Amino acid sequence: MSRKPLTLFVVATMSVGMLVSAIPAWAHHAFAAAFDADKPVEVKGVLTEIRLENPHSWFFVDVTDGNGKVANWGFEASTPTSLIRSGFSPKSLKVGDQVTIKGSHARDLTKNAGAAREITLADGRSFIVGPQGNEPAGPPANR
Repeated sequence: MSRKPLTLFVVATMSVGMLVSAIPAWAHHAFAAAFDADKPVEVKGVLTEIRLENPHSWFFVDVTDGNGKVANWGFEASTPTSLIRSGFSPKSLKVGDQVTIKGSHARDLTKNAGAAREITLADGRSFIVGPQGNEPAGPPANR
């Protein structure tokens, strides 16, 4: 009996397995690919949506400019597990809260998007929710 069909089957199975396992890594981007650490952004507004999901959590905020125009901003944050380990809980924020979000702007400056570093509530409580960009270091967050 020839071992050639078995060898081909094993090689094909391993190849498909390697390709399939690489898809999540390929889909997961590096910070620098999507965000510019040299472009700090700070917005104040009303929290409209919270998504605690993998691979990244998302916070959405309605921001009103000086002319009264409202723009919705989306901020990527760490995984839910990382947020919980740093003291954040699903009850820390709720839709409708007034917040200030600091972080790094998306590379595409035409988009209202960024990587969140810190979220501060109107009462002064703040949470570190993502990586620090190249902005000057501020005082530690009040948890």
